[in-house]
Amino acid sequence: MSSQPKSKGIPGLQHVDHVALTVPTLKQGIEFYENVLGGTLLYQIGPFDASELPRASDGRDWSAAHINVAGARVHIAMLQIGPNLMLELFEYEKPKERRTEPPRNCDLGGHHIAFKVADLDAALAYLRDRGLKVMDGPIVLDDGPCAGLRVNYFLDPFGNQLELVEYEQQAFEIDSPVAIYRP
Repeated sequence: MSSQPKSKGIPGLQHVDHVALTVPTLKQGIEFYENVLGGTLLYQIGPFDASELPRASDGRDWSAAHINVAGARVHIAMLQIGPNLMLELFEYEKPKERRTEPPRNCDLGGHHIAFKVADLDAALAYLRDRGLKVMDGPIVLDDGPCAGLRVNYFLDPFGNQLELVEYEQQAFEIDSPVAIYRP
């Protein structure tokens, strides 16, 4: 029996590489995430069509085997937003029978992406000036592990939930053994 301590989690895990969202069209998604959030397009690829790609050894089509969506035809773009986020956008042409609205935060698979800003009020005014749906707020946390945090949610033009956060330091960071990203 080895005296080596067992590692915790996936062996060799280094960091989150990217986050992905599905949008109605790559053109619209790229325009929004470049022009409103300041992203930079890194690349576009596709389309990848399951009907044109080799089947898996068990007979499943390529997209069912690799991305868990049978019969897909997908286009992909990668953008960089700020110094530490790569955002991958997907546009599915097929299958035709798919949901066209993102899940709510409370739904299984619900999600949001939070962007840290230096001035929450200025950022919210910027979003409102561009006609985006900004939820009520800000939510201000004065106590507990997130003391010092101000947040406000908003929706991208496709209904994906996004969040702005503002803080200098949150209370939990003082005693945390984990280094928080600081540009």
